[in-house]
Amino acid sequence: MTYEQALNYIHSLNKFGINPGLERIEALCAAVGNPQNKLNFVHIAGTNGKGSTSTMVARALSYSGKKTGLFTSPFVTDFRERICVDGDMVDKELFAQVVTELEPVVTQLAQKQMQPTEFEVITAAAFMVFERSGCDICVLEVGLGGRLDSTNVIPTPLVSVIASISLDHTAILGDTVEQIAAEKCGIIKQKGKTVCYPVQQVSVEEIIRETCSVKNNTFTKPDIAEVSNTVNHIDGVSFVYRGVEYNLSMSGEYQVYNAVTALETCLLLGIDALSIKRGIESARVPARMEVISSSPLVLLDGGHNDDGGKAVATSISTLLADKRITAVVGMMADKNVDAYLSCVAPLCSKIVACSVADNPRTMSADELCKLASKYCDDCVAVERAEDAVSLALGEIDDYDCLLVCGSLYLAGEVRMKLINYFSANS
Repeated sequence: MTYEQALNYIHSLNKFGINPGLERIEALCAAVGNPQNKLNFVHIAGTNGKGSTSTMVARALSYSGKKTGLFTSPFVTDFRERICVDGDMVDKELFAQVVTELEPVVTQLAQKQMQPTEFEVITAAAFMVFERSGCDICVLEVGLGGRLDSTNVIPTPLVSVIASISLDHTAILGDTVEQIAAEKCGIIKQKGKTVCYPVQQVSVEEIIRETCSVKNNTFTKPDIAEVSNTVNHIDGVSFVYRGVEYNLSMSGEYQVYNAVTALETCLLLGIDALSIKRGIESARVPARMEVISSSPLVLLDGGHNDDGGKAVATSISTLLADKRITAVVGMMADKNVDAYLSCVAPLCSKIVACSVADNPRTMSADELCKLASKYCDDCVAVERAEDAVSLALGEIDDYDCLLVCGSLYLAGEVRMKLINYFSANS
């Protein structure tokens, strides 16, 4: 296969949807020599902040001299963002090679009524890439949940990390945070080490602690009393933790909590202080309150659940109080759309609702507009995201702000168009 053929093949498996369970990924990995058993992992689960925390840890490991694999999802602009080695996206030829080897195995399993899903095949491909690249440590972001997620085929990791937990994917993981926490704690394995995000609900932290006790894990939680001098600005946040100042390249006070979670993880891995600082400060993740343009101010955020909406609302309230906000919003219909809009929409002067192209889960622009109208007086529906962005750009002034938000899929659809637009008009 060529890279394009391999990518098309991977995407063709999307029709098999989400099917939690480990039997298919176990069979898939076994057929290609169980590459995951030859690697060392940091395994990161959670509802929000997994991607940022994973990237910070991976960057610190690379700075410390470890050849580091990073597996995240979903991608924003380029599929290969999901599989990186020392910050570089997987080589197209290598990716095509491993997918070519996986394809007949997938066919054989399908004939045995064990059809692997798209995510399972991508996970197996990542393991193969990391093994062939000679990675010392791989940072592995859970796709969905934890206990039955295909990434959980790995042996006991060097460190398990539980990032911020809140309600999301309730149809699959459970409709209470306690049920969701129990699923995510499924990545905690016998005689390991676990790091917990510092600001969990009390009942969630109790479940994490109890799981660690049952599984004979050490439990580590950053001490937020040691966090001071936090200063949040639109393109980053600075803070002091245990006497050391850090200047993050990503905005939002919640990134401070992600950072100290990553920091404690790195300490357990034995990474030196300078590499930790450099890694945490240099980490960037697309579409997390990303500044696309400064004049006019254009922000891109892919948060899509209740906590994501609260984080965006906090940033608007604290950093953009003097701005008139026009938001282009596109969301998936299977999310708690009303909860997200109730946080963000009241802070916007205008909302342009749109659909996300080529995604069957997208909410229609008209339906989204109707929901948003409960919270914002000026709402319009424009079906195509590109047209919605064009409309909004035509109406904002230099002192206004355009916020594109609601879904990482929307962010992926418009990100490069926005970057190219402002590059051409700078």
